[in-house]
Amino acid sequence: MILPLLLALGYAFLYLPIVLLVIYSFNASRLVTVWGGLSTKWYGVLVQDAKILDAAWLSLKVAIITASAATVLGTLAAVVLVRFRRFPGRTLFSGMIAAPLVMPEIITGLAMLLLFIAMEQAIGWPAGRSMTTIVIAHITFCLSFVTVVVQSRLVQMDISLEEAALDLGARPAKVFFVITLPLIAPALAAGWLLAFTLSIDDVVISAFVTGPGATTLPIVIFSKVRLGVSPEINALATVVIVVVSLAIVAAGRFLRPRRQD
Repeated sequence: MILPLLLALGYAFLYLPIVLLVIYSFNASRLVTVWGGLSTKWYGVLVQDAKILDAAWLSLKVAIITASAATVLGTLAAVVLVRFRRFPGRTLFSGMIAAPLVMPEIITGLAMLLLFIAMEQAIGWPAGRSMTTIVIAHITFCLSFVTVVVQSRLVQMDISLEEAALDLGARPAKVFFVITLPLIAPALAAGWLLAFTLSIDDVVISAFVTGPGATTLPIVIFSKVRLGVSPEINALATVVIVVVSLAIVAAGRFLRPRRQD
């Protein structure tokens, strides 16, 4: 009796706030703590809010570019660390890859800001804080997470498969694309999704490297919440929850036939 009760309390602690957020997104009252009846007007306000829509579109573009670039670079870094055990500077390279994992985001954001300022003064690029600076900063810290995920898969992979292909005359590049990549594809997908989530959710680093013309969605939400939570923000959060839930269901249905095989 105690274990089911504790389980129910745990689930309530995790999901009850989300349920309340969804319910109050349909609140007719402007005050989120006062129920004024059912209404969908805040979703209409959300659709007409150009600032939020522009920020959401920018965050989506940044997250896609960041995840794709970080997956490519992180995969190459993982292959180097696993397949080439000894090379000059390996310790330094490994430390630089792992540094963003343990370094506070505020330090990373400040360092990236100082770097961009120095580069702008030296070579004139990047000019100001824009989408470019956000993408570079996000790739810098997402790269480490992708490397760890892919590296763990490469360590567990049977290297004899690659060696057999090489013995049969296949070139290293063909072995990588035909043998290695299909075997580590789940790790690549996991790394891409992790990088996408970290990028689209980042606030601290983005606050340092963003400018007036390029504001991400988390920063817009944070600035609005500082003045008080509004039903419009609840509506935005509900839309995000629905999109994520549909993505999870779609992924589950896509993977179900494979599990039955």
